[in-house]
Amino acid sequence: MEIYIVRHGETVWNAKKLLQGNTDIELNEYGRALAGETGENLESVHFDKIYSSPLIRAYETACLIRGHRNIPIIRDERIRELCFGVNEGHNFKKLLEDESDPFHYFFERPELYVAPEQGESLEHICERAADFMSEVIEPQAAELERVMIVAHGALNKALMCHVKQHGIADFWSGGLQKNCNVIIVKYDGNRYDIVDETKIFYQER
Repeated sequence: MEIYIVRHGETVWNAKKLLQGNTDIELNEYGRALAGETGENLESVHFDKIYSSPLIRAYETACLIRGHRNIPIIRDERIRELCFGVNEGHNFKKLLEDESDPFHYFFERPELYVAPEQGESLEHICERAADFMSEVIEPQAAELERVMIVAHGALNKALMCHVKQHGIADFWSGGLQKNCNVIIVKYDGNRYDIVDETKIFYQER
């Protein structure tokens, strides 16, 4: 089975460098264009199912990539984005510069990241990502040819922690996906093989 792991298109908050997390922010016009173009270029690729985060930016991306094809889109709470609690809506570049804020370590030293008030730890997002893969995706390996997962920057890296079987220190292995970037992996029922971690199906502007 082939698995396409897609990050949602650009949103209003992405463009403003604001931390989104569980805040339900919709795509901007550029984000819709990226998703639409990605869908056009994947039109000839067969997908049995599409799994989506319930957040609107991911679900709309999934719908735009699907286009007019008859492919079921299944929303699953386990693949919603990491919750950043009280930091949501804040400029993430300023948070990264603030050495007194645990978010300072989020990308460079993820093993030192501590969830803010009302937020979620990286350990927890990795647990729910692993649950999703082991309970939903992996049992279908023998019967499905190809599935798509449309979710988020941190969540997709949590999925890859399961695929690569590595710890939090290597959480960002392969780098943060661009919007509508696709990670392609294969699963044969026993092991994963990574085909491409940086595939893009649109013309970069």
